Amino acid sequence: MAPRFNFLLHAFLCLALATTSFSLSPKFYDNLCPQALPAIKRIVEAAVHREPRMGASLLRLHFHDCFVNVTSFLHTTILCMPKNGLELIFLVFQGCDGSLLLDSTSAFETEKNARGNFNSVRGFEVVDQIKAEVDRVCGRPVVSCADILAVAARDSVLVLGGPTWKVRLGRRDSTTASRALADSVLPSASMDLPALISNFKNQGLNTRDLVALSGGHTVGLSQCVIFRNRIYNATNIDPTFAKERRVTCPQTGGNTNLAPFDPTPARFDTAYFKNLVKERGLLTSDQALFSGGSTDKLVETYSKNSDAFWVDFGKSMIKMGNIKPLTGNQGQIRVNCRKVN
Repeated sequence: MAPRFNFLLHAFLCLALATTSFSLSPKFYDNLCPQALPAIKRIVEAAVHREPRMGASLLRLHFHDCFVNVTSFLHTTILCMPKNGLELIFLVFQGCDGSLLLDSTSAFETEKNARGNFNSVRGFEVVDQIKAEVDRVCGRPVVSCADILAVAARDSVLVLGGPTWKVRLGRRDSTTASRALADSVLPSASMDLPALISNFKNQGLNTRDLVALSGGHTVGLSQCVIFRNRIYNATNIDPTFAKERRVTCPQTGGNTNLAPFDPTPARFDTAYFKNLVKERGLLTSDQALFSGGSTDKLVETYSKNSDAFWVDFGKSMIKMGNIKPLTGNQGQIRVNCRKVN
């Protein structure tokens, strides 16, 4: 019994050591590299001014990065075991860890190919530009790609006229990614309200977070293939709105044709929620938030009170950005956001 007990104790200690996390802090780079955040802001502002849609794209990158997380156990290589000990390893796909930015390797397929990401997520060139500039002003790679995503999301919202919040920093970058996991956990545009609530609950986010974060759709565009079924088959849709959308989204073809989520896709405002009240939600998952369910009242509140939306959006972004980050000695600070060091 003693050897087995010692093995289990050692395995437990190894797991505890490897999963120990450190609190994120808005002041993480104050002394490490005070020029980092201003550098990120400069590039984000320039990118969004060139193409307003880029603000929504950078916001979405952070969201789709954070939502992919799970911890699983494998029995492969020896890890943190005494000499001649048994083999044990655990694999951790964390949340806000920059895994979405990794390209495919022989070891894993990129999350960029997941159903919710393929031919959809964008802005990687801007992230590359930010990374190069931040490493230049800092003199070395000290800012993680995961932190770049978090700060770029905040700066994008701000330049589009939205609120600001204190981004908590100190994330480190993952050394792996999982397309299969992204396929299984990213919320779908076809989800109804119970499915959305369950999906967000699995990430530690509540119903208020769901509605507030969905408000990020007040900026940006969606592809015809994503909303086609709704505009041709839904019953809870304004007929005039459906007719307008069908002009650029035919029943066949035109899959990549774009349409805005609300009438002001380059301005962070409450038009998204006003649309929902009028049954003008572009996606099924959008309109699900105002469909006679538990979130109707909050949608109505946000549609009338921009301050309430802004406050809750900032709080929910901070909360989402804290989904299982790698910290301390976990992961690495990537030199190139597209590949492991």
